[in-house]
Amino acid sequence: MDRVDLKPPADAVAQRADAYAAAPLLNCLLREVAEPLPRSGARPAYRLPGTGRLLRVRPGRRPADPEVHSAGSWHRLGHSELVKLVAEELRRLTGLPGDDLPAEMIDSRDTVAALLTARARATAPEDPYLRSEQSLITGHPYHPAPKARGGGPAAAWLPYAPEAHAHFPLVLLGVREDQVAEEGDTRALDALATAPPGYRLLPAHPWQLGLLGRGLEPAFADGRLIRLGTTAFDTWPTAAVRTVYEPRRDLFLKFSLDVRITNDIRRLWRHDLLKLRRTDTAATEAFAAMGPPAAWLSDHGYRTAAFAFEELAVLVRDGLRDHLLPGATPLLAAGLAEGFEGSPPAATAAPEAWWEAYLRQVVPPALRAFDEHGVVLEAHLQNTLIAVDAAGTPVQALFRDAEGAKLVPDVSRAAGWERLVYCLVVNHLGEIAGALVEHHPGLDPWPAVRRELARHDLPEVPALLTSPTLPGKTNLLLRWTGADGAEARYLPLPNPLADGSRSALA
Repeated sequence: MDRVDLKPPADAVAQRADAYAAAPLLNCLLREVAEPLPRSGARPAYRLPGTGRLLRVRPGRRPADPEVHSAGSWHRLGHSELVKLVAEELRRLTGLPGDDLPAEMIDSRDTVAALLTARARATAPEDPYLRSEQSLITGHPYHPAPKARGGGPAAAWLPYAPEAHAHFPLVLLGVREDQVAEEGDTRALDALATAPPGYRLLPAHPWQLGLLGRGLEPAFADGRLIRLGTTAFDTWPTAAVRTVYEPRRDLFLKFSLDVRITNDIRRLWRHDLLKLRRTDTAATEAFAAMGPPAAWLSDHGYRTAAFAFEELAVLVRDGLRDHLLPGATPLLAAGLAEGFEGSPPAATAAPEAWWEAYLRQVVPPALRAFDEHGVVLEAHLQNTLIAVDAAGTPVQALFRDAEGAKLVPDVSRAAGWERLVYCLVVNHLGEIAGALVEHHPGLDPWPAVRRELARHDLPEVPALLTSPTLPGKTNLLLRWTGADGAEARYLPLPNPLADGSRSALA
């Protein structure tokens, strides 16, 4: 990473890290557990039903400054005290110990501190797309430990952290031809370098190789694997951490990473890889039928070693150039929600028109893919790119991640719709709307969402527009109870789309 001679004071970093880490944890606690009390002051107060404790916070999209009531007065909680409070509450409420989650919450906060320090010494990429991918210091706004990196020392992961503006070469391995396992179009891998006769090229993420440790030594010893150096170019990690982008080749590669990030160990699991072609083909065909400007970034092939099928798997994803409208600049939707230098929601002088343009690009392809083709896009903030024109106006949406997409033949239509509503409306539109309102107070974003949804003749839409609630994912309880990360559990949230309701999603 390029460095400049800047270093924030340690106490300032600690305070900022506490604030960044507390906000998503409080969001989870208030959404999933806390019971609101009648408003009696500037700060809303809540009862925690497991312990009976009283909590109050500074309200907003990112709640802050938590205080607990004790001995007749309110006492400020730092992040570590907040973690203890949450852990005690959930032990009482669920009867379960929570295993490693409290440590993950602390790790997430410490990760943020390391990122803030490194970020102050790094140079942000000039490319606005890369800048948007590398902007997520808060990360998932409704996860108790969104920035945890597996508890390892910062030196092991910081060189590969998108939030620290990292860029790095990939390790090049050769896999003996009789040990190659692959499916789909992987020709882009062969163009990275030249493998010796009898071997195929296999790029590897250097962090993943470090995590695997000595487990690959037998394969190197008997010649099933050989080392071929590193790429002659750097790659840039995207918001997903394990996916990298090489701008000159317009190449995305997604790797296994044996680290828990949010809810899951981020390995390319065998069962997901084996069904990937079917899911990706369905999504590709759906977007081909729809036509531009909406686009699907296909995960069109994977390659790995048969003896380390999941550990060394690499997925080849479509680049951007063949899909982008001329002159359009892609930006990560999650980056727009979090904010970065030059972000269009903050810069626009016409927020209503900007928002209507945004909705016109994002909503129709997600609904049509579901209704007409049975493809449930995981259309959340991190899987959606928004291309803007020279004025910053949204002109195109690009969707990605066949691994997260579902097909209606495999899930019921009702279950698929619930998942789509959560990903698209609650996770995605709710956060972009919140960011827009922060920059443009007084804007009511929900009538425009209602109008856009009402244009589409899906049988589920009328109920969506009148239901008092929307499904909210319970990441805190999911992690505390040890449920599988793919096993989404939802609780009802007030629906800002319903007539007479203009409350934000919370």
